[in-house]
Amino acid sequence: MARTVVSFVQNGYYLLLTFVTGMFYFSFYLVALTLSLSLSFTVAGVPLLTHVLRTTTAFLQFERVQTKIYTDITTEPCVKSDKPDVFNWLQAKKELLNLRNWIAIGWLLLKFPIGILSLISAALLYVSPLVLIAAPFLYRFINLSFFVGVDTIAKAVMVSATGVVLMMVSYRLAGRLAYLIGGYTRLMIKHVNR
Repeated sequence: MARTVVSFVQNGYYLLLTFVTGMFYFSFYLVALTLSLSLSFTVAGVPLLTHVLRTTTAFLQFERVQTKIYTDITTEPCVKSDKPDVFNWLQAKKELLNLRNWIAIGWLLLKFPIGILSLISAALLYVSPLVLIAAPFLYRFINLSFFVGVDTIAKAVMVSATGVVLMMVSYRLAGRLAYLIGGYTRLMIKHVNR
């Protein structure tokens, strides 16, 4: 029983983490790429863009580790590009023309809509059963209505029992959804490593 609860909470954390990382990747790459491309006509734009492209390996590695921790899905290691200590224009050209970086950015940006869907799913799968389970405590203070008005303790207990059943269904659905998102990470790393 305790293992089930821990797994359920862990899947919820992973769904919320997917939203947070998707939002971060979208914001980071939107600002960084816009700034570096707008400054590309100056001397500062190209090194900035090169350093932004080099972040993809670190972010892919972070996704790989989080997927292993939360879903126990093993993915192959990320192929790291060589990073010289000095910056020169030939290295910048090589980094800018590396298709792997641009593919990784595309996959990481797709985490944003997936993160929004996981946030909505987490709200539905975790909050709604808890509200239904708490119906016997809430029906006197809040006007509850689930297909019929909940105005007696008997109806509130029926709604609470429905919440318990919904919680069991939510456990399965949250596990499947977390596994699907972990599969997305595996697919992302597989395509980037090609």
